[in-house]
Amino acid sequence: MTDTDSESAHEESLAALSLAALGIVYGDIGTSPLYAIRESIHQYQAGGAGIMPVESSVLGILSLIFWSLILVISIKYLVLVLRADNNGEGGIIALTALITPPSADPERGSRRWWMLLAGLFGAALLWGDSMITPAISVVSAVEGLETVAPSLQSYIIPITIGILIALFAFQRRGTAGVGAVFGPITLVWFITLGALGIYNLWGAAEVFRAINPAYAISFFASNGIYGLLVLGSVFLVVTGGEALYADIGHFGTKPIRITWFGIVLPCLLLNYFGQGALILSVGKETAMSHSFNPFFQMIPEAAPVWLRYYQITIATAATIIASQAVISGAFSLTRQAVQLGYLPRLKVDQTSEQHFGQIYMPAVNWALMVACIGLVIGFSLPEGRASSNLAAAYGVAVTTDMVFTTILFAFVTYIRWGWSLFLVLGMAATLLVVDLGFWSAAIVKVPDGGWFPLAVAGLFFLVMTTWKRGRGILAKRLSDKILPYEEFFERVDEVEPVRVEGTAVYMSSSTGGTPHALQHNLKHNRVLHERVIMLTLETQEVPYVDPEDRAHIRDLGRNCFEVVADYGFAEDPDVPKLMERLVVEEEGFDIDETTFFLGRENLKASEKPGMSMWREKLFALISRNARQATAYFRLPPDRVVEVGTQIQL
Repeated sequence: MTDTDSESAHEESLAALSLAALGIVYGDIGTSPLYAIRESIHQYQAGGAGIMPVESSVLGILSLIFWSLILVISIKYLVLVLRADNNGEGGIIALTALITPPSADPERGSRRWWMLLAGLFGAALLWGDSMITPAISVVSAVEGLETVAPSLQSYIIPITIGILIALFAFQRRGTAGVGAVFGPITLVWFITLGALGIYNLWGAAEVFRAINPAYAISFFASNGIYGLLVLGSVFLVVTGGEALYADIGHFGTKPIRITWFGIVLPCLLLNYFGQGALILSVGKETAMSHSFNPFFQMIPEAAPVWLRYYQITIATAATIIASQAVISGAFSLTRQAVQLGYLPRLKVDQTSEQHFGQIYMPAVNWALMVACIGLVIGFSLPEGRASSNLAAAYGVAVTTDMVFTTILFAFVTYIRWGWSLFLVLGMAATLLVVDLGFWSAAIVKVPDGGWFPLAVAGLFFLVMTTWKRGRGILAKRLSDKILPYEEFFERVDEVEPVRVEGTAVYMSSSTGGTPHALQHNLKHNRVLHERVIMLTLETQEVPYVDPEDRAHIRDLGRNCFEVVADYGFAEDPDVPKLMERLVVEEEGFDIDETTFFLGRENLKASEKPGMSMWREKLFALISRNARQATAYFRLPPDRVVEVGTQIQL
């Protein structure tokens, strides 16, 4: 291949990745025009902050939207936070791992211990966001049917549920397959947003005065506490920032930056400013009506009816796609948590041979679907629009998460990158002013629905900390029973076991000691295989490990070997593939002649020091229902022997 051909292939690959990233990453942010300005207007009216709309109020809201997109998405995430990728992986867990690697065990109460807890709670909040985003996005678009046929109002919730079921059923195709379909549709959506904005801006260019931040400052000065409440609705324009960061493992940072500055940001600004121009043109009485939806009113009544149906159709398609950013982010986040030892084993399907970060997790997918449907039904019961009720629950999780991201990112720049303390404090203070402003506006919505993502986060946080702590206690209990290699081989010499043909691989959770399954096999059966491997898999503080550097072999004598295999926290262990590449004393392995021995712990809660009794019972329950090690390590079931051990926690 010539250099020209290589450059052409690279450009085509970048273009394809950018198009796929457009469909996966920016769907959430891209559908905010459906409800962000509408909710800002309604929040302003509900607060009793004067007669809406007046020019100063509209320009103030537009100024807040403009500077939110610039400061939060363009500068904070696209310019700064995306630089903090952990060897290609993003998200708050990957960010936390940069400061507190999984191999470290921070002392309780230390600075790193608190940062670890903040990172875990931030990750837990994203699961709550992953449940709310599909629900509010899809229902907001389907509600547009009311503008064409008010009689269809009673069908909005059933249609929404049907769309959500189809969306989650489609996930099994993987990020690559989904992106190939969603990317072109999302491109059409952003072109539509820009075109609608340009149409409504024709002859109303004065709204671009809102670019002046003085209008945002004046808005707060004139409206006081009501201005802060409106800020909670303005925040809807930047939701998706955390999912954007979590999704960089699927595409890399370059395609994400290209699509934002080249397509997404210009089209969003045109549409928001177009909606502002429309609001000023329709008059106060129309704009104050609760049924007024500025986005769906951007097409004039005199326009052909097919154009309005097109608007509803493309908006519905876009909101389906909008859910993809948080769903893909939830997959990445969950796998990182599993690999770092904060969640039990779950099934992961690799959906792309070229991009390792593109995965599908069935259990996560179906759990999110059930939660989304429950939210749509539950939040449609109160009087009013389901989307407005969901909007109250929307901002709390994301704003809290953004605060944690800023704090953790500041520590990364200081600890890992060596930035000066003055520069770090200046950057963190600037970003936190914005983040805490949004957080203050969102936290007042806790009684109106904001409690839901906090409750979900609290549940996930409890599960993660219980699982991590429980695994630590279990490891200690097992280590107390581990027999050093020297003592084990003394027993081997005493027993003089029969050596049978083939290879035995004993899976062990720690190095330096004899696995319990091997001890039991010698004690009860008095046999050893011709070749014995003690295999330990360890998770490193990087997402990926070079296959050439994966396995480390130690000869223990008597044709017994200790093998330590390193995996990144974004990788899934495949033991048969590992064994195929493994060579010990110039000999490889035949899986058909290899037997895998696994320990199976029967856990019992006890009064021993460690965790409270109820948490020990919770840990035992989760452990019993975790994915079986045979499937997780991809072992051939007919080559596996499990040896049970009862452990008191």
